[in-house]
Amino acid sequence: MKNKTLLKVILILFILLNISFINHKDFKIATISGNKYGMVIKNGSEKEKVVALTFDDGPHPKYTNQILDILNKYDAKATFFVLGKFAETYPKIVQRQWKEGHEIGNHTYSHININKTSREKLQEEYEKTQNIIYSLTKREPRVFRPPYGSFDEKAMDIVEKNNSIIVLWSAHQDSKDWSNPEIDKIVNTTLSNIKNGDIILFHDYVYYDKSHTVEALNRILPELKNRGYKFVTVSQLIDLSLE
Repeated sequence: MKNKTLLKVILILFILLNISFINHKDFKIATISGNKYGMVIKNGSEKEKVVALTFDDGPHPKYTNQILDILNKYDAKATFFVLGKFAETYPKIVQRQWKEGHEIGNHTYSHININKTSREKLQEEYEKTQNIIYSLTKREPRVFRPPYGSFDEKAMDIVEKNNSIIVLWSAHQDSKDWSNPEIDKIVNTTLSNIKNGDIILFHDYVYYDKSHTVEALNRILPELKNRGYKFVTVSQLIDLSLE
């Protein structure tokens, strides 16, 4: 218990003070650009047989509901990094995500490229999305995923000042499903590389007539369950990693 409390204190100090590196033997917190900006989370502890499913760019009026149905079928929890503009347009889907026990994260309002955006614009996009999500869930997001996985010092500063944390994904778990590759490719990318503590990147909003992600999940989730994996939110993954 003392070790867990100490690690949580360290993590909080890391966020508040912008310390650049932590590497607990059971909890890997990765850094970006040679420790220049601070820390982001890319995976959790390997000691537990759990993975975090994450979905970017939604909600989508059709595909997100289909994904939620699949998650319910396999008793899986996930983290949805929503765009403020779509959360605003499809509020009932965000409320469904929340009510069914999933985590809602901030992905900016309009999917901006942070490296090409002013601090003022980023602050506006971040806070607007925080407020939209709060209005729908009565809970401010504590996890933020920068579009394209790209961020800089101003992004780190804004996120940390809001007591939040930047979350990317495990390097070997980018499904690239935004480009709508063949179903087999999505399935194989996920299953062939799976490791304890992985954060897996999917997209629930794709600009195609049919989402291959939906069909791929119907194969990925039962197989991972058969292998003994449990599905948790990103925040749950962090908590488990600190136990």
